[in-house]
Amino acid sequence: MKMNAMLMLILMFAVGLALGAFYFISLWQTVKRLSRTESRARLLIVSYLLRLSVVLPAFYFLLKDGHWERLAIALVGFVVMRKILTHHFGPPKMLEAVPE
Repeated sequence: MKMNAMLMLILMFAVGLALGAFYFISLWQTVKRLSRTESRARLLIVSYLLRLSVVLPAFYFLLKDGHWERLAIALVGFVVMRKILTHHFGPPKMLEAVPE
């Protein structure tokens, strides 16, 4: 594999991480605002449409030249960011008592 191709795949992974960060942090902000708003359905719909209007065209742009590998690596970055943020923002882990 050429060095340029490897750098492109690393860049696509970083793009996937950035898109995942945008999508899931925006989702987290929406969930946090649900209890403070009167029109929950509108908030959910607008947030969903905003997140999709950013992420889907970005993924389409990555696939535009027919390089499915770029899209696949970006999707891996997207899922990795989901795992990272789920670990970071998720519920605290309960310490299990060690039986004596």
